Amino acid sequence: METRVREAGALAKTAVYYTTFVVLGFATAVIGPTLPSLAEQTRTSLSEVSFLFTALFAGYCAGSLSGGSVYDRAAGHPVMGLALAGMLCMLLLVPLVPVLWVLTAVLLVLGFTEGLLDVGGNILLVWVHGERVGPFMNGLHFAFGLGAFISPLVAAQVMRATGGIRWSYWVLCVLAAPLAVSLFRIPSPRSKTVHRSGTGRKDPLLVALISLLFFMHIGGEIGFGGWLFTYASRMGLARETAAALLTSAFWGSLTLGRLLGVPVVALVKPRVILLASFTGAAAGLALMLAAPGSLAALWTGTVLVGLSIASMVPICFTFAGSCIDMSGRVASWFMVGGSVGTMLIPWLIGQLFEARGPRVTIQVLFVDFAAALLLLLFTLRYASKKACR
Repeated sequence: METRVREAGALAKTAVYYTTFVVLGFATAVIGPTLPSLAEQTRTSLSEVSFLFTALFAGYCAGSLSGGSVYDRAAGHPVMGLALAGMLCMLLLVPLVPVLWVLTAVLLVLGFTEGLLDVGGNILLVWVHGERVGPFMNGLHFAFGLGAFISPLVAAQVMRATGGIRWSYWVLCVLAAPLAVSLFRIPSPRSKTVHRSGTGRKDPLLVALISLLFFMHIGGEIGFGGWLFTYASRMGLARETAAALLTSAFWGSLTLGRLLGVPVVALVKPRVILLASFTGAAAGLALMLAAPGSLAALWTGTVLVGLSIASMVPICFTFAGSCIDMSGRVASWFMVGGSVGTMLIPWLIGQLFEARGPRVTIQVLFVDFAAALLLLLFTLRYASKKACR
């Protein structure tokens, strides 16, 4: 009976984390389709408003970096509840602020709360399920992808119905408010990591290498998802509604890949999945580079990239857990790597977009994923010496 109670409690906590990540995915993906409207709202150009990505993920980096120590020392669920409440408050403000520097400050705080939520969901799920976390971790990031998939569809329909972007943000706030309250009412899990002196598995170089992989693949993911709408529109390949559908196809294929990956994780070694993921992403971008004017190549490449990168984040966590002890601090370094990537790569695309044209979007992303594949090969070779699975 006691075992069943523990399992029921673990599943209840998992359900809360999954729902939180649906909200997090929605909030992350809504920026891309509304970016042109935010430029009009602040009376700035796309290159100027693209600095919002930098602010968002600078905050994300700060939230991720501080989050590891916070979750190691404090009860996790109240921290996540406060972070979620703060995120919803910032989302309420985004479509109301007409001044770029003020909106930048709002996005900075928004990113901080998202970083806290991201670290919290990942590390608390590891603490709840321990060595059996693999499929659950894939499910967690499936939930993020589900929210990101819904987001452009909702944004497009709301913009069509209301002529503005306000309710694209406000609908999420109304629906997610009860979730923030529920996080204060559920007992928090605690770390199962061994902390005694001389015990545990630590490898700073491996942590640094995996953090750099997070930089490349999460930065590439957000860069692709954030700029795909504008890329397709400016290339003349899709109008507003079709571009929103294309963005949803990307997040939808990513979501489907994470769902399909749940049973795959139990059957295939993490290193094999990672190699297939980075290779597939580079191949999809290469196809789009080879046929820049082809709508078929754009759709095929988009779906291939989405499916390929679907399991990168959860599999990196699973792979890291087979080599080193997963503490809140280690998880925060991974998230810091990812948040720096999401800060710099979309910003770089924005700086080059108007100067060199929309094709630079795919060029930057291809270089990113090709370099990540080379880094992965080095990381796997290094990890093999430590008998990692």
